[in-house]
Amino acid sequence: MTPALSLVIPVYNEAGNILPLAERCVAVLREIGRPFEAIFVNDGSTDTTAAEIAEAHTRWPEVRELRMGKNSGQAVALLTGLRASQGEFILMMDGDGQNDPRDYPALLALVESGRVDLACGWRVDRHDSTLRRVMSKIANVVRGAILKDGVHDAGCQLRVMRRAVREAFFPMELMQSFIPALAVAAGFRVGEIPVRHHARQHGETKYGLGRLWWRPAVAMIGLRWKIWRGQTPRRK
Repeated sequence: MTPALSLVIPVYNEAGNILPLAERCVAVLREIGRPFEAIFVNDGSTDTTAAEIAEAHTRWPEVRELRMGKNSGQAVALLTGLRASQGEFILMMDGDGQNDPRDYPALLALVESGRVDLACGWRVDRHDSTLRRVMSKIANVVRGAILKDGVHDAGCQLRVMRRAVREAFFPMELMQSFIPALAVAAGFRVGEIPVRHHARQHGETKYGLGRLWWRPAVAMIGLRWKIWRGQTPRRK
């Protein structure tokens, strides 16, 4: 049976987070009551992530692994998962357990209302370090002014979109942080709602200062140039 919903979760060395996250996601998606698939994109993990995904599949057959041949980064892993998904609606989240799948019904309802093509989460009460919160707030203000994507929290990976929106995405540095901007540039409608956010329970963040500041800045300038030049995909 072709799934109506596809959940895509890129993961890298998230041992300890996989089974609790899979359990919560499956419970929410089964409650929605439509056929679904939950794709864990294993981005070359070197810990027990693969074994935990296999165990999740045994417990919940809707869960499957899409394994990358090597560690290629979150952007590549996410794009690979999006392109492999089959659902009419595609759901996204981080694999660190900080996003809450209980917000999916509200995000899905916003898309199905016809008001938006991409519904984004907005972490109004973030459970991260003070440094991460401050840097993220500054980055979001700058990004919003330059890319005009219309959202407060482009870094939040909790999203739901129509399948067609994925055609707006292409391989680029930190693509996952520019999904709202890419969707807007392609002519899709983007909205947001407040969502829950939790402290990380297992593992460590994969983002140091370079990935939180200068690398996004360089990628943002490059994307703004492409948009201005009309070199990004457009809605068909």
